[in-house]
Amino acid sequence: MKAITIKEFGGPEVLEWTDVEDPVPAPGEVVVDVAAAALNRADAVQRIGLYPVPEGASPYPGLEVSGRIAALGSGVTGWEVGDEVAALLTGGGYAQKVAVPAGQLLTVPEGVGLVEAASLPEATATVWSNLFMTARLREGETLLVHGGAGGIGTMAIQIAEARGARVATTVGGPEQAARARELGADVVIDYRTEDFADHGPYDVILDIIGGSYLERNIRSLAVDGRLVVIGLQNGIEAPLNLADLVFKRLSVHGTTLRSRSAEQKAAIVAGVQEHVWPLVASGAVEPVIERTLPMSEAAEAHRLLEVGGHFGKILLVNG
Repeated sequence: MKAITIKEFGGPEVLEWTDVEDPVPAPGEVVVDVAAAALNRADAVQRIGLYPVPEGASPYPGLEVSGRIAALGSGVTGWEVGDEVAALLTGGGYAQKVAVPAGQLLTVPEGVGLVEAASLPEATATVWSNLFMTARLREGETLLVHGGAGGIGTMAIQIAEARGARVATTVGGPEQAARARELGADVVIDYRTEDFADHGPYDVILDIIGGSYLERNIRSLAVDGRLVVIGLQNGIEAPLNLADLVFKRLSVHGTTLRSRSAEQKAAIVAGVQEHVWPLVASGAVEPVIERTLPMSEAAEAHRLLEVGGHFGKILLVNG
């Protein structure tokens, strides 16, 4: 088969479409013929050498795909060759085939095309695990989503709104602001001209930025507020006012999805299948896709990702 490999750490040009060995399913795994893979910021961080591949994972980038099951490993039940699936991966999605634990498979939601489905696993699993399993976001609470135009942000807006939260989000400009409102955001804040702290307090904040936002995030939280940090785009260190943390009874969580155990991922995926997929099937939550490119053009896709200004997911398509 062919896959996108990283010949050395660096810019998008280090990504190469080349021949590699076909994956073989281990016990409890399936092999998926990949229809499409979605880009994530983590892929670019891996490409430049700042996101080591977990032990035993595929070295090729790609954390989510859609496709059809091509082979079953021993012990797999409930799935058959030919089933259309979406899958949460630890790596290897930029390829024609990928092996994945059966517990990380999702059905393709009703009303969603097979290619479109590649945009859903990572974003929905990230949103479900962080906002609802970790932060316990409840109906009627106010959520602030940083980066509302990205793959995580567009999904967080929709799922939180569909489950009865009041949603605020930060975006970069009027076009992104208009589209965020269309997705259901109640408050849209242009981070280039406004301070999100002026629009608080927030019960929960989902943060992809990291260091430089920490002080304002803490200041903006309501009593008993929860901050979940899932990205470090703007720094890994920042001062923390412990008085605010103590007297407002705040909680600060830092999480990643990729390094979780297969058992933890299976539990998250099961939650997505049970709680999020009905929202997708009803049309309350929709895939948000900026652009699709051939899998062989992964380098160009990474350039588009890093330029910014896109809204939703960028997909790589086989065939």
